[in-house]
Amino acid sequence: MTEETINFSYWEKINLRVGQIAEVEDIEGADKLYKLTVDLGKEIGKRTVCAGLKKHYSKKELKGKKIILFVNLAPRKLKGIESQGMVLAAVNEKEDKVILLAPEKDMEIGSKVR
Repeated sequence: MTEETINFSYWEKINLRVGQIAEVEDIEGADKLYKLTVDLGKEIGKRTVCAGLKKHYSKKELKGKKIILFVNLAPRKLKGIESQGMVLAAVNEKEDKVILLAPEKDMEIGSKVR
């Protein structure tokens, strides 16, 4: 597989931020998705994000967890809910192991990832 390269100017357009999961809800009829409310601090506020994490994380494990969110991804409707970003995670080849990306140490919510 050949990797497509992008110019640095494309990377600069991606807005990645540290967020904290404030709420985790089930979505009716969705066996993989949770509806997350992610707090991104004063500048951005809270965002609603749908994430396919049910098989990998419980609600209790997610609530309060700091994560990395792709903030300026175009919104997308999933199960009738507008998802306003994407949670970043590492996924193995079989896609049976998913681990959320998070700051190594405590970091203020809303902080930029560069």
